[in-house]
Amino acid sequence: MTFQDFNFNEHLLEGISSMGYTTPTPIQEMAIPIILNGQDIIACAQTGTGKTGAYLLPVIDHISKNKKHQISTLILAPTRELAQQIDQQVEGLAYFTGISSIAVFGGGDGMAYEQQRRGIQNNVDMIIATPGRLIAHLTSGVLKLNHLTHLILDEADRMLDMGFSDDIMKIISYLPKNRQTLLFSATMPGRIRSLAKTVLNNPQQINIALSQPAVGIDQQIYRVHDQQKTPLLLMLLKNGSFASTIIFASRKEIVKALAKELKAAHINVSAFHSDLEQKEREDILLNFKNKQLPVIIGTDALSRGIDVEGIDLVMNYDVPGDPEDYIHRIGRTARAETTGTAITFVNHRDERKLKSIEILIDKPIRLIDVPDELKAIQPSKQEHSPNKRPQRRQWGNKNKPKK
Repeated sequence: MTFQDFNFNEHLLEGISSMGYTTPTPIQEMAIPIILNGQDIIACAQTGTGKTGAYLLPVIDHISKNKKHQISTLILAPTRELAQQIDQQVEGLAYFTGISSIAVFGGGDGMAYEQQRRGIQNNVDMIIATPGRLIAHLTSGVLKLNHLTHLILDEADRMLDMGFSDDIMKIISYLPKNRQTLLFSATMPGRIRSLAKTVLNNPQQINIALSQPAVGIDQQIYRVHDQQKTPLLLMLLKNGSFASTIIFASRKEIVKALAKELKAAHINVSAFHSDLEQKEREDILLNFKNKQLPVIIGTDALSRGIDVEGIDLVMNYDVPGDPEDYIHRIGRTARAETTGTAITFVNHRDERKLKSIEILIDKPIRLIDVPDELKAIQPSKQEHSPNKRPQRRQWGNKNKPKK
């Protein structure tokens, strides 16, 4: 199958060609005909499967054929980074169609808000927004969505994780009931299905490659205590041949502290977190994407808000609490049929998390022994307790237990 088979507008096909796309991905093959047919859809697909194109292409085609210059499409995204990435894809795909879009998100200064307000008043065709800032424009009376025909919820599970459930319902109260609603989510927990029942009308369902890492990822774990984490991280970064690395930590406080320690060790690194100004966040991502910054540290928000090819190492400084987040984290590497490495540090508190991850991916993760020079590092008093229950595996032992 090719994109010509969908009978897209010729100007859209020109944009698809200029972006270098030739063959639809599985999610695009399944979703595009349903969306072109005007049906609601609930799709479960991981980041990197082409889901953005799966909803953008048919929606852009619909707008280009109707030729009405009004706000017809609203895309909700959990983070400003994802909103900007979607907006950039719209610009590329719709370049020859004359369709306009604007990314609406929080952060920045009053000038950014004013630019967004002017863009809205100029009746762009598509708005890509984070929920909080969109509500600000709606309640101000500047934004009217009376002619909306398409509502798209991207990364719906992450939006609910971030507490946007009430915001989503408030936004929907401003929308026409007669619309097409498309819900895309990387996971499909019960609350997503509940949301779908509330906001979708008899939706078609699609599931694509749920919760399986790319085959090109070399997954490894090190069994460590907390005092060994940073020395081991430094050793791996300095001795490895990784040109582009993402490090994930559980909290922004850890992100900030770890970045300071790596900088003190003369590693070119930047911390990516919510306390930064929007311009700072954009500069970090741009430098990382252009290979001018080799190492970036962030929380799970970064795992779904960054689309950069050529990342050859993903480091989990902390094991994520949700096994699905592990999939998203390591999915930053080995994209587009390339290979990559994913290393996870596991302490005694993370035993159950690791087990959940291995159950989800249906295989054990390869255990690597801690280097001898780090074995002498003692755990802190908080970590050491004689009353700890025995662990499933021996610490620092390369051999897996016999079944």
